[in-house]
Amino acid sequence: MSERIINDDFINRLETISLYMQTPMRGYFGGNHRTNTFGSTVEFSDFREYVLGDDIRRIDWNLYSRFEKHFIKLFVDERQMHTQIFLDCSASMGKTDRNKAHYAIRAVAALGFLSVKNMDKTSFMRIKGDFAEDLFGIVSGKEAFYRSTAVLEETVFKGTVDIEAAITNFPYSGNNDGLTIIVSDFLTDSNWKKAVDYLLYNHRQVMLIQVLSPEEIDPKYNGRTFLRDVEAVDVLDEKNMKMRITKAHYLAYKQALSDYIADIRRFCSKRGVHFFSVDSDSPVEKLVFGKLLESGDVR
Repeated sequence: MSERIINDDFINRLETISLYMQTPMRGYFGGNHRTNTFGSTVEFSDFREYVLGDDIRRIDWNLYSRFEKHFIKLFVDERQMHTQIFLDCSASMGKTDRNKAHYAIRAVAALGFLSVKNMDKTSFMRIKGDFAEDLFGIVSGKEAFYRSTAVLEETVFKGTVDIEAAITNFPYSGNNDGLTIIVSDFLTDSNWKKAVDYLLYNHRQVMLIQVLSPEEIDPKYNGRTFLRDVEAVDVLDEKNMKMRITKAHYLAYKQALSDYIADIRRFCSKRGVHFFSVDSDSPVEKLVFGKLLESGDVR
């Protein structure tokens, strides 16, 4: 892929927003995410009465002179989030569809940039088969991010993936320290829902981004057609089929897709997981500055 994933104009626009954590997390010190605890930043938050064991250096002697009681100062606790982004690298994500592949990579890069720019730890994982390939370990800082985009551009989409196995067996999934994003079309036989429940069990916030091509959203086939699955091994694979496509088939497909997306939405809504379904022919800016901004996931 010779074209750039994110141009300078897009990066300049991303500078104005950040990924936002909507629930308290444990995390690491040094980031820009406030928690419900008190910490050691320089921003004052409140007072409370001194108890044995408190740091005497935090006693406010001005208050002592007024009330003859010891009060200590409390400060805002800001922590560093760990954003993990998993990219589905199955054939259906871009083996034969350049636009869909590029959209998925751009979305991953854009979300990664927002995390890095917010001084958070970021990890990029490519799901291949039943395992997740950790591309760079922890990416921290813009310089490291820019180096990582060159590797992201070389992503190859092929075969099938098992999202459940790749994520549940991933050794560094974290616990209560940030956000996990899965970018996929979710057109898979694997039980990706179990992967989401596993992440939630580990107190991770979860976001799902479904990338679908215009052909998947509104197929234009009619008449006698040989449908070859991009994840098929060869032309004799049972995933392929010959059929005569009628208007009834078309309407049935549209309804099935609509029902499937609605099922994902219900599943995510019950668990507090944010879900976005996007058309790969639309610009990534529409996802970031439209859907994510409206949902409050970026600010």
